Amino acid sequence: MTLLFFDGTSEAVEKITHSRYDAVMKKKEELEMAKDYLVKALAYGGYVRAYAVCATDVVAEAQRRHDTWNTATAALGRAIVGSLLLGSTVKGEDKLTVKIQGNGPAGLIMVDANGSGEVKGYIQNPKISLPLNAQGKLDVRGAVGTEGIFTVIKDLGLKEPFSGQTPIVSGELGEDFTYYLAASEQVPSAVGLSVLVDTDDSVRSAGGFMLQIMPGASEEMIAKIENRLQELPKVSTLLDQGKTPEDILDTIFAGESVMILEEMPVEFKCDCSKEKFASAILTLGSKEIQDMIDEDHGAEAVCSFCGNKYFFDEQELTEIKEEITGGAK
Repeated sequence: MTLLFFDGTSEAVEKITHSRYDAVMKKKEELEMAKDYLVKALAYGGYVRAYAVCATDVVAEAQRRHDTWNTATAALGRAIVGSLLLGSTVKGEDKLTVKIQGNGPAGLIMVDANGSGEVKGYIQNPKISLPLNAQGKLDVRGAVGTEGIFTVIKDLGLKEPFSGQTPIVSGELGEDFTYYLAASEQVPSAVGLSVLVDTDDSVRSAGGFMLQIMPGASEEMIAKIENRLQELPKVSTLLDQGKTPEDILDTIFAGESVMILEEMPVEFKCDCSKEKFASAILTLGSKEIQDMIDEDHGAEAVCSFCGNKYFFDEQELTEIKEEITGGAK
């Protein structure tokens, strides 16, 4: 069997009003049901944009789908949390891809996220369990590596996607997201990512924050934030204690007013389908498709992002081939 991996006016006003009301109520219901969600906020009178997310179930779902071992779970989980935070800066269905290619045993880590809180991702080598680091924590740096390339590709619905690339500077990933934002997007930022993996390799908590400093912020303000971050417990610890994303921001900006702008649920969601894989098979050409029919009597396509499998029997492959040949035998 062949295995394929791809990676009138008042009435109108009334309708619009009802539509908006329905949308608001639906979002409210989703948030009430969701354990995982992200908040966007402003602090220091608008000089700091702040984001915080709880993504425990999201990372647990990624762990389940890819059957990752503990160190791989932490590495992939941090990449997912960082991508959710970064993805929240784009609009709606606009999306971005984060590719982390380090020199560690994890290999490629790739995550897709959009502005609606949907994310999917995978790690090339999910079977990584390294000895704990000097701090007694999971060795994400050892898994990712300290050299390599950190790439972000944004599809904003324009003619060409935006692509930014920076070197891996840490391998812990929080610092790598921070460096990317400063070097590639020229936005002074602080990113904290944390995944707490239990002794049975299950995900106890996962989340993070992202702060972006706006022009006009004073040095005193920046120094105060830096000092607070030095004292901040790991986000996963706060979440494990029952804290919310709002609580995390309140902890960071202790004594300062925080204005919540938006809350949105986040989820692991893959848009793969059998139809999309059929289109991918179509690009292989009639000879290769015929080889699948003759030699393997079918093909199984596996989605790298979510692990879903799609089987194509001989008849289905023949129909795909006939789209190329126009029905000719």
